[in-house]
Amino acid sequence: MESVLIVSASIGAGHDGCAAEIARRLETAGVAVRRADYLDLLPAGWGQTIKQAYARQLTYAPASWGWLLDAMARPPATRSAAWLATKAAQRRLREATGPSPAAAVSTYPLATQVLGRLRLAGLLTVPAVAVLTDPAVHPLCVAPGIDLHLAPNEEATGVIRDRFGLPALTSEPLVDPAFRPRRGPADVLAARQRVGLPPDDRLVLVVAGSWGVGDIDATVHDLIATSAAIPVVVCGRNTALRERLAATGKVIALGWVDDMPSMLHAVDVVVQNAGGLTSVETLASGVPLISYRCLPGHGVANAAVLERLGLATWPRSAAELGPALRAALRATVAPRVAAPDATDLIMKSVTR
Repeated sequence: MESVLIVSASIGAGHDGCAAEIARRLETAGVAVRRADYLDLLPAGWGQTIKQAYARQLTYAPASWGWLLDAMARPPATRSAAWLATKAAQRRLREATGPSPAAAVSTYPLATQVLGRLRLAGLLTVPAVAVLTDPAVHPLCVAPGIDLHLAPNEEATGVIRDRFGLPALTSEPLVDPAFRPRRGPADVLAARQRVGLPPDDRLVLVVAGSWGVGDIDATVHDLIATSAAIPVVVCGRNTALRERLAATGKVIALGWVDDMPSMLHAVDVVVQNAGGLTSVETLASGVPLISYRCLPGHGVANAAVLERLGLATWPRSAAELGPALRAALRATVAPRVAAPDATDLIMKSVTR
């Protein structure tokens, strides 16, 4: 069988993480896979500029990111972004696709726009599949011309079908099988030993993505004030954040964590700013999830969906955080509702 092209983007870890899991599953099934980073398909220097601008925006002016996403949700702006994304990357994307792929899969919104436009123009003649990595649906994540959109929940699937009139199905979480529910106290203790966490304390994991962005200092301060659990903070590659939190003496501050399945099995609750990848991994691991001090734009939108679906509480203030955390420490997470395997759906779209 011909290879499948998967296009992601090295902005944060969510898009690449999803792409890596799709690739792993396809390769396990005997399907050849080629990977491409959308940022590498842009003219020289553009990709790095976009990545740096995004990181600075989330760090120093996060509200502006929310304003930008709101503006991009308006149809004229969405069309303009799709046109520019296609103009900038289509030549190299067509080269990356190769002479005879079986399908093209996107886990990044701008790549989705390019694949959709190439399909409509007849320049891509194989099925194109878009995989959404966030619980909420932004217009840039869906595109006419895409043969199938794979969404992480039924609400998102309904939005794609009903609001945008595009084909969509709900798939199971695209995370490594190691992100599975804990089997009991012995599982928790073993995980704590693997990642070096105290065996008996109540632990709340704070996750802020691979870049350690968001209002993490204030989040940790508010968690300490509840006295309900010790904050364990994954700071990603943000060394300054890690050093700052470690200096308080009240936090277990960690850098980049390679074994996130064990980390999630080791803690009692996860507090996050509504990133897509963290939400999926936490829910797949059967750990109670709280959204707090969410990033503007996609963070707030994701938190709202997770709250509506009953998958995560969303305290809006420090006064609400304490009761939410104590309730989560007592909670039992319901088993996940079974959904089709995304790779099975991708393969069906290829062979239909």
